[in-house]
Amino acid sequence: MDWKERVIQTNCGSIKGLQAEGQEKYLGIRYATAGRWEYPIEVTQWDGVYDATCFKDACMQMRALREEDKNAFYYKEFRQGETYHYSEDCFYLNIWKPADCVKAPVIFYIHGGAFQGGCGNEKHFDGKKYAERGIIFVTCNYRLGPFGFCSLPELAARDGYTGNYGLFDQLTAFEWVRHNIESFGGDPSNITLMGQSAGAMSIQQLCVSPLAKDHIARAIMTSGGGISDAFGTYIPAEQAYPFWKDVTAKLGGSLEDWVKADAKVLLATMLETAKQYENAIEYFSPVLDGRLICCDAQSVLRDKRQAKIPYIMGSTKDDMETDILAKMAREWTVLQSQQGMSPSYCFWFGRNLPGDDQGAWHSSELWYTIGMLENSWRPMTEWDYEISNRFLSYFANFAATGDPNGGTLPVWQPTTSLDGPIMVIDDHRFEMGAQPLNPIS
Repeated sequence: MDWKERVIQTNCGSIKGLQAEGQEKYLGIRYATAGRWEYPIEVTQWDGVYDATCFKDACMQMRALREEDKNAFYYKEFRQGETYHYSEDCFYLNIWKPADCVKAPVIFYIHGGAFQGGCGNEKHFDGKKYAERGIIFVTCNYRLGPFGFCSLPELAARDGYTGNYGLFDQLTAFEWVRHNIESFGGDPSNITLMGQSAGAMSIQQLCVSPLAKDHIARAIMTSGGGISDAFGTYIPAEQAYPFWKDVTAKLGGSLEDWVKADAKVLLATMLETAKQYENAIEYFSPVLDGRLICCDAQSVLRDKRQAKIPYIMGSTKDDMETDILAKMAREWTVLQSQQGMSPSYCFWFGRNLPGDDQGAWHSSELWYTIGMLENSWRPMTEWDYEISNRFLSYFANFAATGDPNGGTLPVWQPTTSLDGPIMVIDDHRFEMGAQPLNPIS
């Protein structure tokens, strides 16, 4: 595309983006400010014309410590040939939109990466396919690892609670979009949250949180999300204190020392300390903080705490915890039916991606659900493009109305029972059918 500069007015001030062939994009928009282990403050104004013509920094993460292994699976898949810059100051979001749209539905996407890596502008994150379908597509960066998920008693004493800084970043980015998307032609009352892996787990928490759930129109969670005692459960912040006290003891004797410590040293110290702990990842993941995450899984099930909205849930054939994630997706959609909530929908993705023998690996649906097959190294076939086009149409319909169905698409039925049909995608079909996994028990 031949992109040309375009300036529009927002609640925050003038902003310069790019326009071409009926689309616009605004990249690297600052949505918040915060120091280390401070909760984010939403940006409400800037001086002059904000330059949103290029991506900005991703959060400091392991990739910043050393050059990535060129043979690593996800490097080749999503980042090969790309250049990224990393910083603790990573509060940026990106918007792709139809030109001159009014009250357009919005998809707000939260990336995965185990709460330790990733950003909103990897090769698969480009919202132009949704913009073609009348949807505004937004991605955001948020703090990761020790910068996003440290929990310390000193911080709780200072602020009243601690932990989940990265989730509060997501919440603040979502709030910024709600407060400003009308200036871009979007409908602030019609925002769908969408994400995969840790992004799906994040959405799960936002859909339960009293700080967010009343403002979410619908949600799409893939390769993660749902409720299980074996996966995606979080410890109270206090249980993470010993781990973080061990980390910070190596950085100095006071909170001031820890805040001033070099970012790469802090990250390396966390990784080194983690080797001494079993299941260390639970200490640098979301925690029960009593403010954003206020309840455990069982109270969600018992008390109907989730947002009363339509959901789409999905899992992949060769995921990390295949049966567990498939069961979580199925059970969450069924729960909505059992509790008299909105109709919700489940899919199982079993397409063996061409180019290697890795099958339908964790988050492999990303190429298809965002539609950027053209950015993939894989020899995608006509069937791959058909799968992607159907996903895009279903998801665009869902973002617009809460129902994925429309036009000539095969009917996607809501999931209402543990043994009923769901949408099955594999090497030959995209249709309602029985889940080709072990029976749900």
